[in-house]
Amino acid sequence: MRYFFSTGEASGELTAVALAEAIARLDPGARFEGIGSDRMRAAGFTVRQDNGGWASMGPLAAIPRIPKLLAIGLRLAAQLVLSPPDLVVLVDFGAFNVRFATVLRALGFRQPIIDLYPPGTWLDDPKRAKAVARVALPLTAFAHQRDFFTALGLPIAYFGHPLASRYVMRPPRPAPPDDGGTIAILPGSRPGELKYHVPLLLRAFKLLKAKRPRLRAVAGPADERGKRYIQEAAQREGIADLSFASGTGAAIADADAAWVSSGTAVLECALSGVPVVALYVVSPRLEAYAQRVRAGRFVTLPNLVMRRQIVPELLQELATPESLAREMERLLHDPSQQYAEFSAMREALGPPDAIQRCAAFAFELAKSGKV
Repeated sequence: MRYFFSTGEASGELTAVALAEAIARLDPGARFEGIGSDRMRAAGFTVRQDNGGWASMGPLAAIPRIPKLLAIGLRLAAQLVLSPPDLVVLVDFGAFNVRFATVLRALGFRQPIIDLYPPGTWLDDPKRAKAVARVALPLTAFAHQRDFFTALGLPIAYFGHPLASRYVMRPPRPAPPDDGGTIAILPGSRPGELKYHVPLLLRAFKLLKAKRPRLRAVAGPADERGKRYIQEAAQREGIADLSFASGTGAAIADADAAWVSSGTAVLECALSGVPVVALYVVSPRLEAYAQRVRAGRFVTLPNLVMRRQIVPELLQELATPESLAREMERLLHDPSQQYAEFSAMREALGPPDAIQRCAAFAFELAKSGKV
């Protein structure tokens, strides 16, 4: 059968590939295609549209992209109506994907559509929930969202978080020597994240290295563009001993802890048992919007899942080199408490076979053709 996945950025691709691999074990002849980039190509997908440059920080930054994305969505929807896949899987990126599904339905697409990570997970917006349920079958990774949709009388599927089983928590590590340690630097992949996070993190590293002369740093950029940006910034800061690894997994493999831009990478670190300090900074013109949307809530997934702060969140003006260095020093001195919290978080994310259950659900839906 044919499966079409629609993603908008690297984190969505990660889940798309994981789910496709699990589906392929049930449907060995499955063909995968969709909207994605290098990760999906490497996994054997036929990429019908590259999503490079789609991700943006906030609605104002997204406005210039809207006409282009609408045109792309309309073109792809028309193609899928003419040659329907057995199943469409929307992965996150709700601003585009819900509209894409709406256009598909308006043009007469009759095959099932799954919305994995439907929008509004932590905002409890009935209007948005109903908009998703009109055009797709929501498949959430979080029990909280399942309960919210159910309370509204809306259909929703839940099997646990599909990425949880992909990561094995390493055994707890002792604190590194007082004069050393290895820190992973994961600033994010969007241009705005690189712009605001990289200088802060490099300066924090310099501050901490003054206290810990044998401290090492490993940057894990998402792509070559990110690597070049970090290299140039490190040169300007006079940092010569920064090494690079390809992506989050490689960067944290031997790290004692990590500075991470809030997003999927924080969850990856937590599921791997790597202590984390999270940060996120947006431009001043987006700050008011971000404060309104957040409304006092946590922003990192581990904190949202556990409903308390287990990962330090340094947002906006709180994300200074000094505060980043101070929180990291605290974690390096005693990583045990956060590690215990990560173990509890893994339990809260649902059963360990969630990805297999999600795949079986998708496979049976594609096979039945029922909307």
